Amino acid sequence: MLQVRQEINRIQSLLLSQQKQDGSWRFCLESSPTTDAHMIILLRTLGIDDERLIDGLATRIAALQQENGAWKLYPDEAEGNLSTTLDCYYALLFSRRYQKNDPRLVPAREFIRAKGGLTEANLLTKFAAALTGQYKWPAHFLVPVEIALLPPSSPVSFYDFVGYARVHLAPMMIVADRKFAKGTADTPDLSDLYVTSPISPGLYPHRLLDRFARGGQPFLASIHEHVMRLPLLPGLLHELSLRRLEQFMLARVEADGTLYNYSTSTFFMVFALLARGYSPRDPHIAKAVVGLRDSVCQTPEGSHLQLATSAVWDTSLLAHALQQSGLSANHPAIASANRYLLAKQQHTYGDWKIRNPAGHPGGWGFSDFNTLNPDIDDTTAALRALRAQSRLDKTTAAAWKRGLDWILSMQNDDGGWPAFEKNTDSALIRNLPIEGSDTVSTDPSSADLTGRTLEFLGRYAGYKESDAPVQKAVRWLLTHQEADGSWYGRWGIAYVYGTWAAITGLAAVGVTSTHPAVQKAVAWLLGTQNADGGWGESCHSDEKKTYVALGASTPSQTAWALDALIAVSPEPTPPILRGIDFLSRQSQATSWSVTYPTGGGRPGGTYFAYHSYRFIWPLLALGHFEHKYGSSR
Repeated sequence: MLQVRQEINRIQSLLLSQQKQDGSWRFCLESSPTTDAHMIILLRTLGIDDERLIDGLATRIAALQQENGAWKLYPDEAEGNLSTTLDCYYALLFSRRYQKNDPRLVPAREFIRAKGGLTEANLLTKFAAALTGQYKWPAHFLVPVEIALLPPSSPVSFYDFVGYARVHLAPMMIVADRKFAKGTADTPDLSDLYVTSPISPGLYPHRLLDRFARGGQPFLASIHEHVMRLPLLPGLLHELSLRRLEQFMLARVEADGTLYNYSTSTFFMVFALLARGYSPRDPHIAKAVVGLRDSVCQTPEGSHLQLATSAVWDTSLLAHALQQSGLSANHPAIASANRYLLAKQQHTYGDWKIRNPAGHPGGWGFSDFNTLNPDIDDTTAALRALRAQSRLDKTTAAAWKRGLDWILSMQNDDGGWPAFEKNTDSALIRNLPIEGSDTVSTDPSSADLTGRTLEFLGRYAGYKESDAPVQKAVRWLLTHQEADGSWYGRWGIAYVYGTWAAITGLAAVGVTSTHPAVQKAVAWLLGTQNADGGWGESCHSDEKKTYVALGASTPSQTAWALDALIAVSPEPTPPILRGIDFLSRQSQATSWSVTYPTGGGRPGGTYFAYHSYRFIWPLLALGHFEHKYGSSR
């Protein structure tokens, strides 16, 4: 297929022209406008009138509004999203570009009230409103601050939450405990967004409180029991807890001023520091604001505050895809990318050490300034990119070995791999009445992480099905296959992503294409192929926890499905050829599905449109097709 090589050449040429001087690639990580709204709220509350930035953020927010006045988490979300609409409505008022009677905001307000108003919003939206005096704090926050005093060895501790949850919870616990609110003369009044009485609205949905009442009381009882054993007066315990949470935050601020490189946690941290008595002009706060500003990227709709920057992730995946599609490790672009990646390997212990005391540093994180929070996916991605060079250079070989050792040390006891922290899956935490507590507060094994790690171990580290870590992981994957043959993917959308990761992982370690689980998965993929040859799955799958077709094909999901089929097909089947034809025509593609979010973040709350994904995954699949079957087919 001549068009395969032509499309590979086109993507390669485009990527080589966009590489930065330091060897990295830096594409925008786009999500809903909630982060943009938070940035406007934060700047106005701090009295930082950066009108150029506020105008760019407000422009994007306004551009993403739907005809019915609402905002959505993803393009095909039904009607709109209440919490996102509330965030955007509040921010546009705060921007001073719009008034309540503006034709844009009137239908937004009507949508909000029709959906139950502010009291029906999610926890993060209620927090943003409470922090600025527009929502009443409850008498007590669900997670007592005293949990910060309990050691990780306690039956329940702060470290039962996964790291990215901890860095959000710590500032939220501080501000909720202090019932902190900072308004200004220009803070918009949201009282007309209450459909029910605002006297005691609460933070938690009733359905989740009911779940907590059934299974969550042991959580509070355990905290109370173990805190009472500490030899301090209750008042001293409380202040010590707040101080411990403050220290916890500050110890995890990265060099760019952000908390764990997340804009959302940094937003809450600034308010927590204010609640602890810091001046709005304190260096910690000033640096945090600079870090947030530096996380802004430009989109066709306007300025966007990224939830996190993705330079390490993008660079690893792109350097690997370029090599898989024909570039050698000696190519100047690959050599430059590898130098960048080697400089980003982590050499210090992070919180991951608590559940993995035998492990040694060697992982990679997601973002440019990430030095504390390595993860499995970024580490295997970097190691794939560095593999060819590691065979030529002793320094790279040593770094590669450290990364491999870290990956192996992070395998969960159940045989799968987590994203960030080993064996962090407490049932007590999953029962908390916080939206998504069963998916974002802990870090259980997932099919996508387990499958991708197996693929790395098999293809790049020489591991086989007979090796003990592989045996455990294969057993975990086979046990967690869905009845229809698919696997659910936690960090991508969703069943196409998980099934791709599982199939390629199983194939890489020697599970044959005739294995019943593989055949069932292949049949599922073939059954979800679209008439145009591509694949497309809705973010609604991630919320519903069952496959939902998008009704259009996306480049990344098509590439995932194709890569899985290529891995287990000795010859290019008609479905593979139709998919390859779809990918080869992507240079002319301009439809909305090209930029559809296919990255997972917080189920039902955050979805990512990686601007790099339309290049990475098609290039990888096309490269694998050409390598296996030849470009002449």
